[in-house]
Amino acid sequence: MNVRRLSAGLMAAALLTPGVAACATTGDGTAGPTTTPSATAEPTGAATDGDAKQALLDSTREISNGNFRFRMSGVGSTAEGQVHQPSQSAQMRVSIGEPTDDLAMSLDLIHAKPDSWVKLELNGAAASSVPGRERLNLGKYQHLDQNRIQGNRDLGFDFDQVDPAGSQVLTQAITEVRRTGDGAYAGTIDVSKAAEAGSLDQNLITALGTQADSVPFTATTDAQGRLTELVLRLPGTGQAAAQEIRVTYSDYGNATAAQQPPADQVVEAPPELYNLFD
Repeated sequence: MNVRRLSAGLMAAALLTPGVAACATTGDGTAGPTTTPSATAEPTGAATDGDAKQALLDSTREISNGNFRFRMSGVGSTAEGQVHQPSQSAQMRVSIGEPTDDLAMSLDLIHAKPDSWVKLELNGAAASSVPGRERLNLGKYQHLDQNRIQGNRDLGFDFDQVDPAGSQVLTQAITEVRRTGDGAYAGTIDVSKAAEAGSLDQNLITALGTQADSVPFTATTDAQGRLTELVLRLPGTGQAAAQEIRVTYSDYGNATAAQQPPADQVVEAPPELYNLFD
């Protein structure tokens, strides 16, 4: 595996693409086993419940206020953190790969307008082959040039679009949905219409082919009708095994401001850092 493929799994917070699943490699470089999503009952032939779809569209409104905690997970990767729009700050802790992989990456990203920092750690037998690794694994936060990370889904953060997962985009692409219980829903999403969602990658959507039109999902909301969990169950393709993308939200209105790293723990990011995520 090369680092280019690993970093291709990164998103503005979540890192969930076929490239991530491929990080679990065996000794001969072939893809190792991945977790197959548990089966779930999906609507068959039933018309979409308009009230259910509207409820899910409404469930994402509170996210746009930018005061929540979140977690995203997929095969071999997790991203979790908080968004605090009142202070124009956010923090995300990202992990890609397993300890047994030949290349694994962890990042601690902090955004506090007008600045951003990242602490990067590369591990595994292949880490030594990463260009400039000695300048990247410093154990310190690297101050990022905003001009270099603007529009970068891996390192940047857009405070005008505060949801790292893009759940609003995903719910707008629902093609079928029904209620399965109190605050519980199941249906399908046309992910080809949700390419802008941070929890998806265009390469993944392309790999799904015609299956992208009807990806099964489940969702739950809290007593206030706010989205608490969204799970996409992606079918297997020729490039990757079936997998789940799971997104959760919590602490609506109760997140805290991200703390800037101490000055003595900060260095300027070297060119190798930006090259890694180009």
